[in-house]
Amino acid sequence: MTESVASIPSNLARNGFAILHDVVAPDVIAALINAVGNAETGPAAREKNNRLYAMRDLLRLVPEVRQVATSLEFGQIVEPILGPGACPVRGILFDKTAEANWKVAWHQDLSIAVRERFDIPGFGPWSVKAGIPHVQPPAEVLANMLTVRLHLDDCTEDNGPLMVLPGSHAQGVLSGEQVAQWKRDVAPVSCCCAAGGVVLMRPLLLHASSQARKPGRRRVVHVEFAGATLPGGLQWFEES
Repeated sequence: MTESVASIPSNLARNGFAILHDVVAPDVIAALINAVGNAETGPAAREKNNRLYAMRDLLRLVPEVRQVATSLEFGQIVEPILGPGACPVRGILFDKTAEANWKVAWHQDLSIAVRERFDIPGFGPWSVKAGIPHVQPPAEVLANMLTVRLHLDDCTEDNGPLMVLPGSHAQGVLSGEQVAQWKRDVAPVSCCCAAGGVVLMRPLLLHASSQARKPGRRRVVHVEFAGATLPGGLQWFEES
């Protein structure tokens, strides 16, 4: 599914995802690849066979990623959906290769990263990932978020693309039985696009990823945006 910018809000409301091509110029993509490759990783990185395949805290570790996330190109996409106060709150790098050719089961993104734990009604359970507090917020917080996945490499059916179940975001947090029913009743859609394109996704959309059939590099900069601040002293972990 390929969208025009004007059609994104209505199609996101209906399907929970959209794809836009040619959002970021090739020279900017090349600069991002270089910046990510030279980033100081530390505990935010995950490696396999001495090769980096995932990195948290990307907005802080790689300033070039934040520059793109706060650019006019991204603002024109995000603000009509979340409002003019929307900002990037978390960045993650995924780098699927022959050495790190993983698959991910169907799930919703239910946790957010915050700077410090405050016990607030409706927020929980809590966990810690790479030293960063994470919490599951109420569904209305997740419904006011948008994930933008910027592809640094071409993504095809052969290299383990993101797969989604259209419309599943509209039902809130799903039980195991509800997830199983969605898997039975709805055909999955593969989100393929060339380098420089973006996949937009609501966090509550059911999504998965298979192993690549022809492993190459499938680098994705995953940036989560929020349209509002958090209550009770909670702060988004990577909010500027």
